[in-house]
Amino acid sequence: QEKLVESGGGLVQPGGSLKLSCAPSGFNFDIYAMGWFRRAPGKASKLVAAISSNGDSSYYTDAVKGRFNISRDNDLDTRSLEMNDLRPGRPALYSCAKSGGPRFRRTPDSYDNWGQGTQVTVTS
Repeated sequence: QEKLVESGGGLVQPGGSLKLSCAPSGFNFDIYAMGWFRRAPGKASKLVAAISSNGDSSYYTDAVKGRFNISRDNDLDTRSLEMNDLRPGRPALYSCAKSGGPRFRRTPDSYDNWGQGTQVTVTS
Protein backbone atom coordinates (compact mmCIF):
# COMPACT_ATOMS: atom_id res chain seq x y z
CA GLN A 1 0.00 0.00 0.00
CA GLU A 2 1.38 3.38 -1.00
CA LYS A 3 1.53 5.74 1.93
CA LEU A 4 3.01 9.09 2.93
CA VAL A 5 3.55 10.13 6.53
CA GLU A 6 4.46 13.64 7.62
CA SER A 7 6.17 14.68 10.81
CA GLY A 8 7.67 17.78 12.38
CA GLY A 9 4.65 19.98 12.94
CA GLY A 10 3.88 21.69 16.21
CA LEU A 11 3.39 24.94 18.03
CA VAL A 12 5.87 27.72 17.37
CA GLN A 13 6.12 31.43 18.12
CA PRO A 14 6.06 34.02 15.34
CA GLY A 15 9.47 34.26 13.75
CA GLY A 16 10.29 30.70 14.70
CA SER A 17 11.14 27.72 12.52
CA LEU A 18 9.94 24.21 11.91
CA LYS A 19 11.20 21.44 9.66
CA LEU A 20 8.64 19.07 8.23
CA SER A 21 9.55 15.66 6.89
CA CYS A 22 7.74 13.31 4.53
CA ALA A 23 8.31 9.56 4.64
CA PRO A 24 6.99 7.30 1.90
CA SER A 25 6.29 3.61 2.04
CA GLY A 26 5.13 1.07 -0.48
CA PHE A 27 6.50 2.79 -3.58
CA ASN A 28 9.59 4.36 -5.07
CA PHE A 29 9.24 8.07 -4.39
CA ASP A 30 12.49 8.87 -6.23
CA ILE A 31 10.76 8.96 -9.62
CA TYR A 32 7.95 11.34 -8.67
CA ALA A 33 7.80 15.03 -7.99
CA MET A 34 6.30 16.08 -4.69
CA GLY A 35 4.56 19.03 -3.17
CA TRP A 36 3.77 20.44 0.23
CA PHE A 37 0.26 21.78 0.70
CA ARG A 38 -1.26 23.91 3.40
CA ARG A 39 -4.90 23.68 4.42
CA ALA A 40 -6.47 26.07 6.90
CA PRO A 41 -9.80 25.15 8.55
CA GLY A 42 -12.66 25.50 6.10
CA LYS A 43 -10.32 26.28 3.22
CA ALA A 44 -9.04 24.32 0.24
CA SER A 45 -5.51 22.96 0.13
CA LYS A 46 -3.00 25.34 -1.41
CA LEU A 47 0.38 24.46 -2.80
CA VAL A 48 3.17 25.96 -0.71
CA ALA A 49 6.21 24.42 -2.41
CA ALA A 50 7.03 21.68 -4.87
CA ILE A 51 10.14 19.93 -6.14
CA SER A 52 10.86 17.73 -9.13
CA SER A 53 11.78 14.08 -8.77
CA ASN A 54 15.55 14.69 -8.99
CA GLY A 55 15.47 18.02 -7.19
CA ASP A 56 16.63 20.10 -10.13
CA SER A 57 13.66 22.44 -10.05
CA SER A 58 11.40 23.81 -7.37
CA TYR A 59 8.49 26.14 -6.85
CA TYR A 60 7.40 28.37 -3.97
CA THR A 61 4.23 30.33 -3.58
CA ASP A 62 4.96 34.05 -3.26
CA ALA A 63 4.00 34.18 0.41
CA VAL A 64 6.84 31.87 1.46
CA LYS A 65 9.63 32.80 -0.95
CA GLY A 66 12.83 33.51 0.94
CA ARG A 67 11.51 31.88 4.12
CA PHE A 68 10.79 28.25 3.19
CA ASN A 69 13.09 25.69 1.62
CA ILE A 70 11.93 22.45 0.04
CA SER A 71 14.50 19.72 -0.40
CA ARG A 72 14.93 16.05 -1.09
CA ASP A 73 17.84 13.64 -1.09
CA ASN A 74 16.83 10.46 -2.84
CA ASP A 75 20.06 8.70 -1.88
CA LEU A 76 19.45 9.37 1.81
CA ASP A 77 15.70 8.90 1.40
CA THR A 78 14.86 12.25 2.96
CA ARG A 79 12.31 14.84 1.91
CA SER A 80 11.61 17.96 3.89
CA LEU A 81 10.19 21.45 4.07
CA GLU A 82 12.12 23.88 6.21
CA MET A 83 9.96 26.78 7.34
CA ASN A 84 11.61 29.90 8.75
CA ASP A 85 10.28 33.22 10.01
CA LEU A 86 6.84 31.73 10.50
CA ARG A 87 4.02 34.20 10.69
CA PRO A 88 1.05 34.10 13.08
CA GLY A 89 -2.22 32.79 11.76
CA ARG A 90 -4.84 30.13 12.13
CA PRO A 91 -3.61 26.56 12.66
CA ALA A 92 -3.08 24.77 9.39
CA LEU A 93 -2.49 21.25 8.24
CA TYR A 94 0.59 20.70 6.10
CA SER A 95 0.55 17.67 3.86
CA CYS A 96 3.06 16.21 1.47
CA ALA A 97 1.77 14.76 -1.75
CA LYS A 98 3.09 12.69 -4.63
CA SER A 99 2.77 14.01 -8.15
CA GLY A 100 1.77 11.78 -11.03
CA GLY A 101 5.16 12.13 -12.71
CA PRO A 102 8.70 13.50 -12.37
CA ARG A 103 7.74 17.14 -12.99
CA PHE A 104 5.62 19.03 -10.51
CA ARG A 105 2.43 20.88 -11.26
CA ARG A 106 0.66 23.52 -9.23
CA THR A 107 -2.86 22.13 -9.00
CA PRO A 108 -3.91 19.77 -6.20
CA ASP A 109 -5.59 17.38 -8.64
CA SER A 110 -2.18 16.67 -10.18
CA TYR A 111 -1.17 14.85 -7.00
CA ASP A 112 -2.46 11.34 -6.52
CA ASN A 113 -1.27 10.30 -3.08
CA TRP A 114 -1.50 12.47 0.03
CA GLY A 115 -0.34 12.06 3.59
CA GLN A 116 -2.62 12.72 6.56
CA GLY A 117 -0.78 15.92 7.34
CA THR A 118 0.93 17.48 10.32
CA GLN A 119 -0.53 20.43 12.21
CA VAL A 120 1.34 23.73 12.38
CA THR A 121 0.28 26.48 14.76
CA VAL A 122 2.07 29.82 14.90
CA THR A 123 1.05 31.87 17.88
CA SER A 124 2.51 33.91 20.69
